[in-house]
Amino acid sequence: MFLASPTSDFITDAAIPVDGGISATAIHFGSGICGILADMKAAPQLDLFSRRADPGEHHPPSGAPRAVIACSTLDDDALVAALRNAGTRDSIALAAEVGRRRLAAAIPVLEALCRRFAGFGAGRIVPEQAAAIDALAAIGNPEAAQALARIIAKGVVQGPCLQRAVSGAARLRAKLLAPLVIELLRHRDPQMRADACRCVGAWPEATAPLNDLLDDLYPEVATAAACALGRLRRSEVRPLLVRFLREKPSAEIIDAIAPIADEDCVILLGRVARARPDLSEAVLDALDTIDDRRAEKIAGKIRND
Repeated sequence: MFLASPTSDFITDAAIPVDGGISATAIHFGSGICGILADMKAAPQLDLFSRRADPGEHHPPSGAPRAVIACSTLDDDALVAALRNAGTRDSIALAAEVGRRRLAAAIPVLEALCRRFAGFGAGRIVPEQAAAIDALAAIGNPEAAQALARIIAKGVVQGPCLQRAVSGAARLRAKLLAPLVIELLRHRDPQMRADACRCVGAWPEATAPLNDLLDDLYPEVATAAACALGRLRRSEVRPLLVRFLREKPSAEIIDAIAPIADEDCVILLGRVARARPDLSEAVLDALDTIDDRRAEKIAGKIRND
């Protein structure tokens, strides 16, 4: 038998003996064996497994945007129902709309949305949980506060969403369990420590950790701790709260100084109301809780101005 090298090209019209003398004619190797192999490789292979699409079937491109529910067109009942059955993409927008409308009927659905993602978010925000927490804080009624308290107590949220939930609970004055709050007072995140101070109830065991936080490196934490001690009627923080009230008055400081206010504090509160009309309502609320004739007189003057 005549053999050619894989890379050789040859053409012959001569008879070639094959297998002991039997002739073959006009054998033509145009490109050699390498050319044949290359042609085989380039040839398309049959696809026996892919399903041929029906001519009438429409498949949108994978990157095409999906239609989003038009939240503003839904009435309240339909909005709550849509949130209950929504997927992850729609639930964020629906929760935001529920919060904007302050729909109390959606509170159980928002709580369930948080529970759906329990165990996630140790190192990042879970958008669906964040949207539900923000909606609960926006609704702002006692039932929403209780829902936030349950979400925190049961460990449904963690990481950045836990901080968000504690912040919302502080704004709504939700009643959290004392051991949990005292643990959060020692959290490594300063914002978490400050918000935990705002969640402290009338717990004597909270006094020691709050006193420690008066020396916190973060001013917001130290201020929040002083306010918590003021609400606990710890008169030793009065000079600190008076300084804060002079330097950076806020509704939180006004509320905290009222339980331990003396005559000088009452006078200072009247001055704050005149200098900061935006805080006059907070000052009036504080003065109304102070059992002092001067406080009553100053409150009357503020209302008449």
